[in-house]
Amino acid sequence: MEGVGITIFVTVQKIYYPFLCALGIPANLFTFYMICFRKCGMSDTAVVYLSCLAIVDTFYLVWVILIDLTLTFWLLQPFWHSHPWCGILGFLQYGSLYSSSWIVVVFTIERYLVLRSTAARKQFSQTRVTKLTCVAIIVASHLVSVPLGWINVVVSDNMTVDGENVTLPRCHYRNEIYSTAIVWITTFLSGGIPIVLVIIFNYLIGHHLCRASNLFTKEERRVMHGRSTRGMLRRTLLLLGTVSVAFVVLSLPRFVTYCILRTKYNTENFNRNDYRIPINVAGDLANMLQNLNSTTNFLLYCMVSGRFRQELLRVVTCKTVTGEATSFLTHTMKVFSVSEHKATSSHNRDVYQSQTSQLEETEMYK
Repeated sequence: MEGVGITIFVTVQKIYYPFLCALGIPANLFTFYMICFRKCGMSDTAVVYLSCLAIVDTFYLVWVILIDLTLTFWLLQPFWHSHPWCGILGFLQYGSLYSSSWIVVVFTIERYLVLRSTAARKQFSQTRVTKLTCVAIIVASHLVSVPLGWINVVVSDNMTVDGENVTLPRCHYRNEIYSTAIVWITTFLSGGIPIVLVIIFNYLIGHHLCRASNLFTKEERRVMHGRSTRGMLRRTLLLLGTVSVAFVVLSLPRFVTYCILRTKYNTENFNRNDYRIPINVAGDLANMLQNLNSTTNFLLYCMVSGRFRQELLRVVTCKTVTGEATSFLTHTMKVFSVSEHKATSSHNRDVYQSQTSQLEETEMYK
């Protein structure tokens, strides 16, 4: 019975990873096209961050899921089990993983700074600065990944194939102290620290938006036709939290299982491919969730952005869709642009316009 369960689990992975590539790579490339070449209601800086995220996630799918995991389950001797691919593939995999994680982190921090400071809003609204930031993240991520090219080594393994004993080169983890240190640093830089920062800054964004609700007066609430400002803010927080929750939920299990594997089971004789050991099954399930994170952005944008859905419908139907899908916040901005002439205090009007413009910029994040 145990052998049947192991066979089923391996078969699921054989189907899961090619399926993930078949859906994820086209979805990310299509997302890049939608964000860059269609009017999805996003700010210029959001376009840069999210398009870069789509590209690095595509490379992650190619290096990790297509070349590594898919070939591992379908081929006896993938090409990267030989020199120099054994080291090069690790460098490319972690470079794309770092890039994906830290683009999300920097984008989240930038959204918080935009809300907090007018000077930061002016600075980060420049597309040139955003492009340089994304390039710096990608370059730094790959530079930090250079040591990972030496954590694996090609060794000759005796294997039984079709009843015959053969010797094949295999790419194995190098059981050395410096390899373990590099892996621990990588685990925290690609998983632990980004998860903590995303949680902290999304909480700060939510806290700031809740404080901003105090700027709406009773008269302004009546103009909004009875709709609650706090209700609008709750929806905004829900949309902002969707991306961060997906990132944390899909990344955290891999971080936890990897820490366990590199502490309690970090021995030379431990067989990572033995699925009779529960931690191996848990580790592979966590990897499946982590890899799913690189394919979900398209669905998240469809869920949280009405403008994205509208443009998607235009592309799919090859015709112009009548009527513009606008968010409640956009409608509110239009109402107040008409009613602001009735304001009795120019000071209150200036403060309100400043805060609502920041809220509108945050809306672009969705």
